[in-house]
Amino acid sequence: MIVFPNCKINLGLHILRKRDDGFHDLETVFYPLPVRDALEVITAPALAFSQSGIAIPGDAADNLCMRAYQLLKADFPELPAVHIHLHKVIPTGAGLGGGSADGAFTLALLNTKYNLGLDEARLMGYAAQLGSDCPFFIRNQASLGQGRGEILSSFPVDLSRYSFLLVHPGIHVNTGWAFGQLRPGAPEVPLSAIDWKDVRSWKGRLTNDFEAPVFTKHSEIAAIRDRMYDTGAVYASMSGSGSAVYGIFEVGKVPDLKWKEGYFVFRG
Repeated sequence: MIVFPNCKINLGLHILRKRDDGFHDLETVFYPLPVRDALEVITAPALAFSQSGIAIPGDAADNLCMRAYQLLKADFPELPAVHIHLHKVIPTGAGLGGGSADGAFTLALLNTKYNLGLDEARLMGYAAQLGSDCPFFIRNQASLGQGRGEILSSFPVDLSRYSFLLVHPGIHVNTGWAFGQLRPGAPEVPLSAIDWKDVRSWKGRLTNDFEAPVFTKHSEIAAIRDRMYDTGAVYASMSGSGSAVYGIFEVGKVPDLKWKEGYFVFRG
């Protein structure tokens, strides 16, 4: 059985406070984009994981796909051994939630393939154990994210009439470092004050708290966003803690720009 985990972008991202458990309370709007990995699961004599495409750092046993399997295996001992193969297209460490998507899609795939009977709420509960962004990919529709990102509610933003340019320069931004640069607090313009129907009004109002420190350290990332605005984006921003940047354009007006060798570029 094969599924195709997609990425997400953040429409605004505010870090509100640091919690006693070490996590941060935040507010953001998650929005899915059709940049997709490919994930296959087959029944196998022994548990195995293989991978192709973009290299994934770290031990295979720690991959979120494997962790998702182990989570379900603990509660469903009858779950058979499987071979998981992941073909990686979504850039890693980019603020696009690719690893979170892979883990969440593994949960949903195993639930369907082996008739575990888990409803959306229970799947989201398992996903929250994998990571803060993972529950979003169970529902996989525009959502307001609160808490540490796992508290989700449907959100009325529709960008289907626009086109996107997504650029990842291959720069790795350490998430721990990025959080360490912030002073959590109430945003100047909260998400509730944004006119979500008027994308052109977002510039300068819909903000990502991570942009200021990341742009200061990595001017190349700031230059990507500025180039998008210079070539007609109605709105552009970094996603998550970086380093991918997206631009929202009128349909048919995404510029065909040349980027440095090694950049990942999606136009759609």
